[in-house]
Amino acid sequence: MKYVIVGSSHFGYEAVQTILEAEPKAEIHLYERGDKASFMSCGAQSYLEGIAQSPDEIHYANEDSYIKQGINIHLNSDVVGLDPEEKTITVKTDQGEEAASYDKLLLSPGGYAPRLNIPGKDMEHVYTFRGRDDAEIVKARMADAKKVIVIGAGYIGIEVAEAFARNGQEVTVLDAVDRFLPTYLDEEFYTSLSEEAEKKGLIFKGKEFAQEVLSENGVVTGLVTDHGEYEADTIIMACGVKPDTAWLKDALKVDEKGFVLTNDYLETSAKDVYAGGDATYLHFNATGNDMNIGLATNARKQGVTAAKNALGGKVKAPGVNGTSGLAFFDLKFATTGIKDSTIHTYDGEVKSFYCEEKIRPDFMNNEDNTVEMKIFYNADTEVILGAQFLSKEDITQAANTMSLAVTAKMTLTDLAQADFFFQPGFSRPWHFLNVLAMKAQGQTYGSTKMLF
Repeated sequence: MKYVIVGSSHFGYEAVQTILEAEPKAEIHLYERGDKASFMSCGAQSYLEGIAQSPDEIHYANEDSYIKQGINIHLNSDVVGLDPEEKTITVKTDQGEEAASYDKLLLSPGGYAPRLNIPGKDMEHVYTFRGRDDAEIVKARMADAKKVIVIGAGYIGIEVAEAFARNGQEVTVLDAVDRFLPTYLDEEFYTSLSEEAEKKGLIFKGKEFAQEVLSENGVVTGLVTDHGEYEADTIIMACGVKPDTAWLKDALKVDEKGFVLTNDYLETSAKDVYAGGDATYLHFNATGNDMNIGLATNARKQGVTAAKNALGGKVKAPGVNGTSGLAFFDLKFATTGIKDSTIHTYDGEVKSFYCEEKIRPDFMNNEDNTVEMKIFYNADTEVILGAQFLSKEDITQAANTMSLAVTAKMTLTDLAQADFFFQPGFSRPWHFLNVLAMKAQGQTYGSTKMLF
């Protein structure tokens, strides 16, 4: 059996390891467009900030390690075509194009970072930020940049903006929406986020649309928006990710947005062809609908599922909750399940509750150990559908706990009565998750107040 895997990142990596575990002598061909294998893009911020000293540290496999495993690794090999009838792919290299056969094909087409279609988008020192090449280019620019504009206030844009701000540059983040990170944290959390940004010198301009990149002699000098003009010597376009699937549209069923359509077993419309990663949809547990949720954890799960099915199994892809977390300067936040940006996809009435609570007892004399919390639940059954957390403390594991609650269809009562340990150095007698559920139900016996 000849297994061909396209894309060496999270999906591809797990697919290789899963096949090897079951068939140690399997013939596996792994194709990668770039000159390095298995770059972990979610670690790129650590490289910008000097935590990782080299991008080589952000790979969880490389050419040598794959060769030692007996994998036929093909770097600088761009897969540009698929013929499912002949069971071949077309591979483009420096030597031209050639066909390669497969018995089972596992695709992770991934996505690309688009540039805004505005005048000046291709000027020198206008960058995108996705993958190893972008990370190296942007890192090199950090030595000379002085005034930076980041267009896009999602995860990627905020990570890059924070790295530049920590490096001492003047940074402005621009977005068409009125706040940053709007698809991850709801409006209740924005006061804390914006105050943190202001303290760290990061400027945010919401409800503005970039219109033109200004330049002199082909080099960036500024940006024009519908609200005015800004000086800049560096512009990062972090305007989302689009599926990189144009080469597949005549071979597989692909929707109008470019996402490859798969069934519950990650089978595509073509026999013996499986797909996963950023260019596919996943089952979103909180709503029961399929969504695109581009997270490394999801792609890893899909890689295992696709490989097991390519090996002859019949394994359903697990549902996900979109659980994620991030640090923003001195703040940490995490989220799972439904939020304001996805509530419209749920078939039913949803209620939510927001509160702020202390993590530890007052007698521990911790200056600031407050956690901001929000929970979503079904209005009729009180089944938990999602939650968000933000604090200066590292409360991010709470989102993992709540992800389990969503998957298990726990209710507010279940969470209010859940058995969590108490030690003053870590928590209160009523854990903040207990209190969140209690207060959502209108109960007050989780209070921190002392009676003297």
